[in-house]
Amino acid sequence: MHIREIATAPISGQRAGTSGLRRKTRAFMAPLFLENYVQAIVDGTGGAAGKTYVLGGDGRYFNAAAIQIILRILAGNGAARVILGQGGLLSTPAASHLIRKTGADGGFILSASHNPGGIEADFGLKYNMANGGPATEGVTAAIVAASEKISRIRIADSADITLDALGEVTLGAMQVRVIDPVDDYLALMEELFDLDAIAALIAGGFTLRFDAMHAITGPYARALLVDRCGASPESVMNATPLPDFGGGHPDPNPIWAADLMGLMMGPDAPDFGAASDGDGDRNMIVGRGCYVTPSDSLALIADRAHLAKAYRVGLAGVARSMPTSGAVDRVAAAKGIACHETPTGWKYFGNLLDAGQITLCGEESAGTGSDHIREKDGLWAVLMWLNIIAVSGQSVADLMAAHWQRYGRNYYTRHDYEDVDSAVADQLMADLRARLDSLPGQRFAGLRVTQADDFAYADPVDGSLSTGQGLRLCFADGARAVLRLSGTGTSGATLRIYLEQLVTAPGDLHHDAGDVLAPLAAAVDAVAGITARTGRSAPDVRT
Repeated sequence: MHIREIATAPISGQRAGTSGLRRKTRAFMAPLFLENYVQAIVDGTGGAAGKTYVLGGDGRYFNAAAIQIILRILAGNGAARVILGQGGLLSTPAASHLIRKTGADGGFILSASHNPGGIEADFGLKYNMANGGPATEGVTAAIVAASEKISRIRIADSADITLDALGEVTLGAMQVRVIDPVDDYLALMEELFDLDAIAALIAGGFTLRFDAMHAITGPYARALLVDRCGASPESVMNATPLPDFGGGHPDPNPIWAADLMGLMMGPDAPDFGAASDGDGDRNMIVGRGCYVTPSDSLALIADRAHLAKAYRVGLAGVARSMPTSGAVDRVAAAKGIACHETPTGWKYFGNLLDAGQITLCGEESAGTGSDHIREKDGLWAVLMWLNIIAVSGQSVADLMAAHWQRYGRNYYTRHDYEDVDSAVADQLMADLRARLDSLPGQRFAGLRVTQADDFAYADPVDGSLSTGQGLRLCFADGARAVLRLSGTGTSGATLRIYLEQLVTAPGDLHHDAGDVLAPLAAAVDAVAGITARTGRSAPDVRT
C-alpha cells in the first residue's frame, strides 16, 4: 500500500474547547480540515507508529466518511491496530471503556455530543488518552501547537473498508478489528449493577421510558433494558440512531426531551423516565411527576450508591464541577469523605479518578459517572437509579423527598443565552470581572453580595493551575450565581447563568424552582446588565 504526503498549511479554528473540537459539519467537510486536525493529533501525541487506537462515533452526518479518512491517516502514520465500532458507531462511555480494557494508546471519538446533527448542523472530534479520558490541558496544548505548524499529512492510498462487517481487515500493515459496539459495555454494566434485581423490579410491574433521542444509546438501551432486564420494546423511545437525530436536538433536558417530559408529567405516566444525548455520556432522570436536576441526581447517587453492587464498600470521595450545585457537598460532609470542586470539563476529574481520590463525579450539564471509566456515562446513571429503586423500594419522588428532608434542597436552574454576539458576551464578562472586588456588600434587586471571585483551580494531584473558569457571585441567605461562557457551541457565544438557592426549612422544600430563584435571577441581571447588553429579555433555554 502506497503512503503519500500531502502538503498542507495551518488552518484557523482548530483549537479544541472543553471537550474536543466542535465546528459546523461543513467546516469539517472542507478540504483538508479534518485531515489537518487528525494529523495534528497524531503529531502532538508523539506519532502513531506501532500504536493501538479505538475509533467510533455517534452516527451523526459525516461520521462514516470521517472514519474512513481517520483510518487512512492512522495507517499512513504507521499505527499497528484500530478497534472500530461496527457501522462506525460507538458511544463515548463505551469508547472510554474499550480504551482501558484493551490497553489502547488512545481513541478518536467522533461526536459533537448534545449538539444537533446534519450537514447544516454540528460535528466534532475529540482525542481520548490511554486512561480513557479526554485529553488533558497539556496534551490539548501540544495538539494545538502541532496544528499551528503543520506542513504535511501522511495518508494511505487505499479503498474504503466495510464498516458493517464484524471481524478483521487490514490497511497495509495496520489491522482493523470491527467489533459489536455494545457487547463490552453491557458486560461492564453487569459487573457494576444488580441487573437481576432491576429485571425483577420490571417483572413486578414497574414501567419505564427511556428516550434515546435517535442517538447512539438506542442500541445500548435496547440491549440492557429490553433484552437483559425484560422491559417492553416500547420502553425505549426513538431507539434508532439517525444522522440528523430525527431533526431533533439530542440534549437530555426538559426542553429538548419535551415528549418524554409530557408523558412523565401526565396522568398515565410510567414509574420512571430517562434520556441520553448524542454520544451517550449525558442523562436526564425523571420520575412520575418529578424532574430531578443533574445536581440533585449526583447528590442522591452519592448518598445511595452503596445499594449498587460495585459500590457497597463506600466512596473514596466525590467531585463536582464548580457551576454544579452544592447538594453533593452536603452528602460528602455527612459521610466524612472529600468533595472536590473542579472547572467545567470532564478532563478535570481524570487526575482525581486515576489517583483514587474520588469514586463519583458529576456536572450540572447532565453528566454523571464514576471510576469505572474516565468519561461521564448516561446509561450508567440510569442503571444506578434503577438499582437504587429496586433495592430501596422507593419511587423517584419519594427518594428525592427523603433526600431533601435530610440534607435540605438546593433549588437550581441554568439559563442559557444562545448565539450571543461574541464581542458583546466577552465584554460583559470582562466588565463584570473588573468589578468583582467592589461587589461584596452591595445590594442588587434587594440581595446583598457577600463574595465575588473568578474561579481558579489548583489540581491536587499534579499541581497544575487553571484560571478564569467562571465568575462566582455569592449572596446572603445561601444564594449563589455563576456566569461563564460555554465552550461547546459552534457559532456566536453561549452565556450561561447558573442560579442556586439552598433551603433547609422542612415546609419550603417542594416549591417551584423558578419561583424560588426569580429574586436571584433579577439580582444577577442587575449586577451584570444581561438584558441591557444582550437585548434579551429572557434566556433561550432554561434547564
